[in-house]
Parts: sequence; structure tokens; C-alpha cells
Amino acid sequence: MTAAATGAALPAVGSVAPDFTLPSTSGREVTLSNLEGKNVLLAFFPLAFTRVCTTEMCSLTDDYGAFRDADTEVLPISVDSVPALREFKAKERISVDLLSDFKRDVSRRYGTLLEDRFHSSRAYVLIDRGGIVRWTFVEETTGTRRENAELLERIRALG
Repeated sequence: MTAAATGAALPAVGSVAPDFTLPSTSGREVTLSNLEGKNVLLAFFPLAFTRVCTTEMCSLTDDYGAFRDADTEVLPISVDSVPALREFKAKERISVDLLSDFKRDVSRRYGTLLEDRFHSSRAYVLIDRGGIVRWTFVEETTGTRRENAELLERIRALG
């Protein structure tokens, strides 16, 4: 996916990850800079209640322990509202906290927003313990996703 398709480019590898604060399904606000000292995987997903997004979020739940063992906070982000994400989380028994970018500011800033569709592309941004972007990836279509094994391999490569 090109910057032209999203309206902006993903943060450059080696750059400081743009900070943000978003509401979550747990009721707390999550601020990226408060997670310094841990690896962070931002997992932008298009929409709750869709087939691939459901599979992806359930998979992240299944492997959540492996991400925690790798000292990594997984932050799934979608443009759905907090109430919609709470319903999605309950219906699908998702244990990972989901973040709502309802105003689309973070998706736009991270270059993942599909302006013509009003939702984010499926994209990943891996941030190291110092807040530096180490890997980014945008799926060519919203119907595909990275496997957790690949994501964990990239996290472990950070050391």
C-alpha cells in the first residue's frame, strides 16, 4: 500500500514513533510514551466484526502470553467506537485491550488510514523499548494478515 493510498506515509524505520493517547476497551486511556521501556506492537485493523479482523484479534488473544514473554505490549487499534469494540471483544472473547481511534487522528498520522473507506488498512508498527520504529508493514489488502509467529520473530530479533 502506498502513501498515496493512505494520504500519508508510515513512520520511517529508525524514527521516533509519534506519540498518542487513545481510549481503550478497559476504560483507561493508553499513551504510547508511557510504555517506554517495553517493546510495542501497534496492530491497526480495519473494522470489528469482520472475518479477518476477528481471526486476527482472537489469534492475538491466543498468543498474548508469548508477546508478554517477549516484553511486548500489543496495541490493536481500529476506528470503531469504544462501545462497538467492547461488544466485539465480549462477543468474540478477546482478552487483549482494544484501542479506539474513532476520530482517525492516529491512523492518519501513522499513514494507515484509507481515506476513501474511512477505516485503517491492516498494518503493523513495531516500536522498540526506546520508542524507535524498528519495522513497519501494510497488508496489500485488508483481507490478509501477518501470522503471530512472524510478528514474534521480528520482536525477538530486537534483542
